[in-house]
Amino acid sequence: MAGITAALVKELRELTGAGMMDCKKALTENNGDMEPAVDWLRKNGLAAAAKKAGRAAAEGLVGVAVSGGTGAVVEVNAETDFVARNGSFQEYVAKVTGIALADPATGGDVEALKAAAYPGESRTVDEQLTHMVSTIGENMNLRRSAVVKVEKGVVVSYMHNALVPGLGKIGVLVGLQSAADPDKLENLGRQLAMHVAAANPIALSRDGVDAKDLQRERDVLSEQARASGKPDEIIAKMVEGRLRKYYEEVCLLEQTFVIDNETKIENVLENAGKELGSPVSISSFVRLALGEGVEKKEEDFAAEVAAVAGA
Repeated sequence: MAGITAALVKELRELTGAGMMDCKKALTENNGDMEPAVDWLRKNGLAAAAKKAGRAAAEGLVGVAVSGGTGAVVEVNAETDFVARNGSFQEYVAKVTGIALADPATGGDVEALKAAAYPGESRTVDEQLTHMVSTIGENMNLRRSAVVKVEKGVVVSYMHNALVPGLGKIGVLVGLQSAADPDKLENLGRQLAMHVAAANPIALSRDGVDAKDLQRERDVLSEQARASGKPDEIIAKMVEGRLRKYYEEVCLLEQTFVIDNETKIENVLENAGKELGSPVSISSFVRLALGEGVEKKEEDFAAEVAAVAGA
């Protein structure tokens, strides 16, 4: 059995909000594996439902840029927030975002982006980052990049917690496919991008939900429903009802618009199409939150964690 360390207990507590002893028991029951431990806590009613995205932990910057029907977003991590305020680092993130925008095929593949030529230097994007590591003195990583394109319509960006224009903590791109007036589409797109930043959908529609994530959710809901002691046919109906709620939480088209807190996104698009005189649809969207899923190094732990780990 894997050792149940203070770090593991603390990480599980931060992910679920469950009590320290419950977290240690969950890890013990699941040989120290994090995901099964989260599910164990949920099945026992000790933790709220968790989305796939991890806790934002790393520092650095997310960059976004849009030109016509194309948008690009990149994430570059650093060890401290201090580096994010460094002019050279900001310039690097902005230039790399520009490279991704200028060549969507490269921008949509982070490894290809790393191999691209860096403007004004006889280095690649990755080599320039290595050079910055040696001059600034912190470890850095070009972690993710993505591109959104539309054939007819607009791509709109939104940056939450912007440090400077186009650089910040949460970058969103939304592609709107439509023959409607681009200026009016821009306004709608910005509202939808703000919604994506706030609501954090993991898929556009039900078809886009990862099969593994869906099965995991179904297993958890089934265990919760069985605790009611009801017959299997009733349990099946309970699970399907709760899955509908799950879809409403994670699928963009089924979420409630944060702007008015009452209209489904699919209805927002339908109403916009009628108002603008042309059907409006979301071709795709991307949301990159700084440090999402990256474990942050902790220098010390609360006495409570240490005490539980040693119990």
